[in-house]
Amino acid sequence: MRTVVPTQPSGPLPDAWRACVGTGRMNLALRADYRDSLAQVQREIGFRHVRGHGLLSDDMAALRTDEVDGRTYTRYASTYVDQVHDFFLSAGIRPFLELGFMPSQLASGDDTVFWWKGNITPPRDERAWVALVQAVLRHQIDRYGIDEVRHWPVEVWNEPNLTVFWKDADQEAYLRLYEATARAVKDVDADLQVGGPALSPGSDEWWAPFTDFVTSRDVPVDFLSRHAYTSGPAQHVPFGTYQTLMPPQHLLEQFDAPRRHVAGTPLAGLPVHITEFNTSYRPDNPVHDTAYNAAYLAPVLAAGGDLVDSFSYWTFCDVFEEKNVPTSFFHGGFGMLTHRQVAKPTYHLYAFMARMGRDVLARGDDHLVCVDPDGRVTVLAWQPVGGTDAADAPAEHRVSLSLPVPAGTPAAFAHRERVNEHDGNAFAAWRELGRPLSPTARELDLLRACAAPATSHAHAPVHDDRVDLDLVLSRHEVTFVEVLPVTPTHHEGLDDRRALGVDDDRLVAPHERLRA
Repeated sequence: MRTVVPTQPSGPLPDAWRACVGTGRMNLALRADYRDSLAQVQREIGFRHVRGHGLLSDDMAALRTDEVDGRTYTRYASTYVDQVHDFFLSAGIRPFLELGFMPSQLASGDDTVFWWKGNITPPRDERAWVALVQAVLRHQIDRYGIDEVRHWPVEVWNEPNLTVFWKDADQEAYLRLYEATARAVKDVDADLQVGGPALSPGSDEWWAPFTDFVTSRDVPVDFLSRHAYTSGPAQHVPFGTYQTLMPPQHLLEQFDAPRRHVAGTPLAGLPVHITEFNTSYRPDNPVHDTAYNAAYLAPVLAAGGDLVDSFSYWTFCDVFEEKNVPTSFFHGGFGMLTHRQVAKPTYHLYAFMARMGRDVLARGDDHLVCVDPDGRVTVLAWQPVGGTDAADAPAEHRVSLSLPVPAGTPAAFAHRERVNEHDGNAFAAWRELGRPLSPTARELDLLRACAAPATSHAHAPVHDDRVDLDLVLSRHEVTFVEVLPVTPTHHEGLDDRRALGVDDDRLVAPHERLRA
C-alpha cells in the first residue's frame, strides 16, 4: 500500500539527536587522528556538544603537586584542558562537562577503571575536590567568558551505580559528592547548569533516592541524565565481544525512563539528557561496524527527540581506548568513523539526518519525511530490524510513498543515496580485503571509496501536485532521498536527439519533444 504523506507539516523536526555526541577520554583530543575525525564530523553532521570521560584524570594534569624541602605545593594546571577546549570551540562544538575521574592526589583509594587507570574512588578531602572543581570552572570562565561557559552543562561523575565506575557503587557516597559538587558549581555562577546522576541502564531504582535527596536538602539540579544500551551479557572471544540485542523500541523506553520515574516530584519537567546511547555498551562488539547498526538506530533518531532534550551517540570516532589500544582497524569500536576517518554505515545515518528538511510531514515504522520552506522534500527510509529474537530481515523491503510538491510544480528531480550490506559499507569491503589489521595506504583509499553511499537519480513525474516514490531497500538498508521541484528552462535550438549516444527522451528539451 502507498502511504499518502500530508501536505502540511506537523511541526519542526526535533534535533535532540545532534545536541551532543560522545567521545573517548579528554586526553585523546590532543591527537591528530582524533582532531581530523571531529573536524569531518562537524563539517558533515554538526553536533552542538561533545561529552567524554577523564576531564580531571591524571593524564589531563588539571591538578599538580610538587614537594620541595618537605613541603607540598599545589597548582591548578590548564595546559591540556585549554588545548582540548580551544580545539572543541574552534571545531564549532561545545563541551558537555563530565566531572571525573578523581585525581590520584585527591583519591581516597587506588581503585581504577580502564587501562589508563581513571580513579573511581571518592575524594579523601571533599574541600580539596570542591576547590579543584571551582578552579577549573573559574579558569574556563576567565578564558572563554561567562556567557559561553553557561552553555556548557556540568554532569557530576559517570554511572555511579556501577562498581567499575564508582567505588562499591556506594549510593550514599555519590549523593554526598553530588551535593558538594552541585553547590560548588552554583557558587561559581548561579546560572551554570549542573545535573546527574548519569545512570547506566538497569538502575532506575536510583531515581527515587536521588530525587528524595536533592529535594529534601534543596540541592541544585538543572537537568537529569541517564544512559541507554540494549545489549545483553558479553560473550567474549579473543579481542572481541558478541551480545544479544533487544528491539530498538527498548532504547526509546529507556530514553523515557527519567521522566517516568520523577513524574509527580519537584524534578518533573527538568531537561533530560541521554549522555550515552548505542546498541552495545562494549567497545569491541562488531555490531557497531555494520549496516544493521544503522538500520537499528534509524527509528531511534527519528523519534527520540519527542522524549528527551538530547541523546548522545557513544562515540563519534574509534580513537577510543577503554579496552586498551585497538589491535585491528575494524574491531567493533563505538565510533561512527574508524581511525583515519573511514565512515561506517551509522555515520551515514547521521549525515542523512543532518540533511533532512526542517519540518516533519510524516513518520512511520520505516520512514521519516520532512520538507523545507522552498518545497524540497526529504525522505529517510530504513528496513525495520528487531534485535536478536526477531526474525531475520528479508532480502528486500518496500517503501511506497505519495509525496506532496508545491502547487503547480511541473516536474521533480529525485536523488537517492543508499547504505546497506554492500553499498556504503567499508566493513564489508574490509572483510573482502582479507580483514587487514593495519591497512596499507592503498587499502585505506579503497575502504574510503567503498564507504561512500551508492547514489542514483531520476526524473520524477508530477501528477496532481504529487510524486509517487517507490523504494526497494535491500537487507539492513538505510536510504536517503531528496525530491526537488524542477522548473524546465528553455534553450533555444536545443535538440539533444542530435547528440551521439542519446537513446531516450530524457535529454530532449520539453518544447522540442512536443514539436517531434
